[in-house]
Amino acid sequence: MVPMQIRNFLVLLALPLMVSAAPKYKALIIDGQNNHKWAETTPYLKKALEDSGLFTVDVATTPSKGKDMSGFRPKFSDYKLVVSNYNGDRWPEATNQEFEAFVKNGGGFVTYHAADNAFREWAEYNQMIGVGGWERRTEKDGAYVRVSPDGKVSLDNSPGPGGHHGKQHAYLMVTRDKTHPIMKRLPEKWMHAQDELYDSMRGPAQNMNVLATAFSDPAMGGTGKDEPLLMTLTYGKGRIFHTMLGHYTDAVRCVGFVVTLQRGAEWAVTGKVKQKIPANFPDATAVKQLP
Repeated sequence: MVPMQIRNFLVLLALPLMVSAAPKYKALIIDGQNNHKWAETTPYLKKALEDSGLFTVDVATTPSKGKDMSGFRPKFSDYKLVVSNYNGDRWPEATNQEFEAFVKNGGGFVTYHAADNAFREWAEYNQMIGVGGWERRTEKDGAYVRVSPDGKVSLDNSPGPGGHHGKQHAYLMVTRDKTHPIMKRLPEKWMHAQDELYDSMRGPAQNMNVLATAFSDPAMGGTGKDEPLLMTLTYGKGRIFHTMLGHYTDAVRCVGFVVTLQRGAEWAVTGKVKQKIPANFPDATAVKQLP
């Protein structure tokens, strides 16, 4: 039998390990309106962040479309990360200003899938997301982002609508910045599960770094171009991870989606990524999905 003093000493030794394993950061997911099934995808986002071991996650759900939004005032300063699964009515101006201050002063932000369709008329939000789609976006709202086959990024100011996708299908993701902490040591090419492949997105595209693209296949109704789908941005002191992946449950169960979301969230908060790449990360030949 181990003497009581030794048992107590062993417990004390174990305490730092237990503390270090606890989640470090508070994250907030915003949902409540979307032309996508936000009530079904938010639980997947929450689980992915919590499964990283880095985050505890709260959810702020807005009033439904057309209802009084005046009381929607999340306390952003309580959090290190905000994830938007929101595409709907405008927030109160005071909430907009508080969110701008949160990111500008160093808060992390992840914009997920159709959140980049939101708030066409909110200039600062569009600076944060870099490019967006739909909501009658045109050349007046910014440029298309073009990525050449060799990875060179340019802006195209030609007229035309912003935001389109063809038929849902599985597609090949191509890493464009292998040195970025989010993408470092990931395969250069990997298969993403059935999803919408956004194309023709446009916006200010400032302080933006394209991390990964996918070919928008004309056979599936696409543009015939390599379209940027993962990117990072800065806004003041804040870091933003923008993922266009994740239309519905097939897509958010993709291991590639989950891992890039987890790594993007960590980078948005810390500027670094310490998470290991799981053994089941997809390669260029097969989709890998969680149950």
